Amino acid sequence: MLKALIRFFKALNSNVHPGAIAHAVCLGMILGFMPKTNALWYILTIFFLFVRINKGSFILFTFLFSLLAPTLDNFFDTIGWWFLNIEKLRPFFSWLLDIPFVGFTKFNNTIVMGSLLVSLVLYIPVYWLVRLFLKYWRAFLAPAVRKTKLVVYLSKLPLIVKIGEMS
Repeated sequence: MLKALIRFFKALNSNVHPGAIAHAVCLGMILGFMPKTNALWYILTIFFLFVRINKGSFILFTFLFSLLAPTLDNFFDTIGWWFLNIEKLRPFFSWLLDIPFVGFTKFNNTIVMGSLLVSLVLYIPVYWLVRLFLKYWRAFLAPAVRKTKLVVYLSKLPLIVKIGEMS
């Protein structure tokens, strides 16, 4: 986890394209919000690992959004229940359940469906917010943070230097 955090801060200040970091945050949001007890989570994880994104940011934000997800479960449940009970979609959902192995994705779980829908709706706004944050971070905040006494002191500690070299 510490390596992911260090990679994230290196990516914030390096020439990593802001879009790669923003997509990593958004994909981490999708996986972080979704319950981990279904095949859909594992399928998406494997797929996202093959996408060209900043992996340190992806891992870090998957973890951070996983910490936030339990507080939003009631909201996810409400959204998922509403979507799964749309009358015109019921035949489609029944057809999906008849396909072998699709039931393992637990798409018919209200929290799984609700978290997937919410994270898909939030994808574009979060993407642009992260890009905007990165623009201001690189232009104004990073130079100011580098000059603080705490960062200067921490950057001279041998353990921090060693960890920074390893990642």
